[in-house]
Amino acid sequence: MNSFNYTSVKSLEEASQYLSLDTNNKVIAGGTNIIDLMKYFITDVDELLDINSLQKLKNIETLPNGGVLLGSLVTNTDTAYHEIIEQRYPLLSKAILAGASAQIRNMATNGGNLMQRTRCYYFYDQNLPCNKRQPGSGCSAKTGYNRIHAILGHSDDCIAVFPSDMCVALAALDAIVHVQGKNGKREIQFSEFHRLPEHTPEKDNNLQDDEIITGIELPDEGFAENYSYLKLRDRSSYSFALISVATGFKINHGKIEKARIALGGVAHKPWRNIEAEDVLIGKEPSRENFALAANLILKDAKGFEHNEFKINLAQKAIIRNCIMALDPSSQRPGAKPSL
Repeated sequence: MNSFNYTSVKSLEEASQYLSLDTNNKVIAGGTNIIDLMKYFITDVDELLDINSLQKLKNIETLPNGGVLLGSLVTNTDTAYHEIIEQRYPLLSKAILAGASAQIRNMATNGGNLMQRTRCYYFYDQNLPCNKRQPGSGCSAKTGYNRIHAILGHSDDCIAVFPSDMCVALAALDAIVHVQGKNGKREIQFSEFHRLPEHTPEKDNNLQDDEIITGIELPDEGFAENYSYLKLRDRSSYSFALISVATGFKINHGKIEKARIALGGVAHKPWRNIEAEDVLIGKEPSRENFALAANLILKDAKGFEHNEFKINLAQKAIIRNCIMALDPSSQRPGAKPSL
């Protein structure tokens, strides 16, 4: 049995104070990941801090700059089906609904989605070495069954991937993460929130120990006219992505004015390549140009014994998703891209 204390905190300041103590105090909101981590004895908890009483984190509101702030305690379901998100950020709505089951989405929160940890088999198996779980012990996945693992941004210490669908869309939208700790509030660009493994794979993100996510800011541009989210997986439901792609375009007079392409299932964090996006600016939205961008995104990709197929799969997925983004209606079940 896990032995831990439980506290329902009444303020962000109280939560930050608990987290700043030199103990294994952890936050719980929806609990869809941390409970698993506790059951598998991966996360030791001294005090479990329930933040669900913090009502100000349960809103979705329009900002003066034209953007939208998603409260960190809003559930994934309420976010995906919110009128503003469906109309202005359909890419985010579609990505959220591609993840997990309805029951999990009803419990999982926006802040928790960012904080979830890898689903690597070896991370969850206490009997095998894992640098993410026990730094310095080794990476079993490198020589093990690594079919679902990273092809970009991996290191000698870890080849695990980040599992979120929602975060792939947030990366494409260039979101901003709002956090608060004992030293006050700060904002983190989404591209800087999650970390690549390098030599510290046990660190998933750049939050300070005492900080809590309070909201996620979406910029005014939601790519509502030209967007697509594609998730390729071993079965059609309740499965993590082998490859996922979030694409958003702004197109004027037949030329690409803005381009966003983010990948999931390929790295320790949602993956973007700004160089590849910039290559598309001013060009016609064609299969040839999308293939050029895909080649740039994957130029440093490196597979392992069981996952080299993901490189070719990712290239085809990028091209297909870019084509689908030209006509979002093509994403209806059974529809085929027109280009």
